[in-house]
Parts: sequence; structure tokens; C-alpha cells
Amino acid sequence: QVQLVESGGGLVQAGGSLRLSCAASGSAFSINTMSWYRQAQETERELVASITVGGSTNYAGSVKGRFTISRDNAKNTVYLEMSAMKPEDTAVYYCHAEYRLRSYVGSTRSSWGQGTQVTVSS
Repeated sequence: QVQLVESGGGLVQAGGSLRLSCAASGSAFSINTMSWYRQAQETERELVASITVGGSTNYAGSVKGRFTISRDNAKNTVYLEMSAMKPEDTAVYYCHAEYRLRSYVGSTRSSWGQGTQVTVSS
């Protein structure tokens, strides 16, 4: 099992920046795609950005050009640099990781972090 712990959330003014971190720990053969999702009140959880173990990235259109996802494979940590933030970025941000318990594909599992609140004031 892999456990994910997020940090770095908080309150920021519109136009400001925040950096989220998510550290993975536990036993796994490999940690593959790591992602950030967010869920605002009374909305569904949505993908913000993802990054593969090789560094390929994918972003939601609403954050492209403002947010940057990166990872440190040696530390099993993924980051989300958020800039030019808007009130509509306010949400609970969740880290997600896909990993393999063993070398075969059938051992793929996934985990969620507990979430960290990000609030952008206007």
C-alpha cells in the first residue's frame, strides 16, 4: 500500500501563488502516474494535472499556463506550483497516485491523499 500526504495549502489573494507537495510512502514496486485533482463545494472532483514517471504532463484547460506539475522520483514526491491564482481555483486539492505492488500489470493499485484546502480571495 502507498500512503499520500499533501501539504502546502492555505489562503492566498487573487493573483498570488502557492506550492502544493505530496509525498508518497509505503511499499510498492513502482509509482507511476501522479496527479492532482480538486473538488470545489457542490461540484465533482476534477483532474487538475498529471505527470508520468517519465515526466510527461497533462493539464486541465482552466489551469494551463498558470499551474505547473513536477515530481522528484527519488523522493516519491509530486508538486503543484500554482500562480496567477483565481477565486475559482478555490477547492480541496487531492493527490492521487497509481502504483504497482509487484512487477506485473495486474498488481496496479491507486491511492488518494487526504486533501488540502486552497482558498483564493478576491
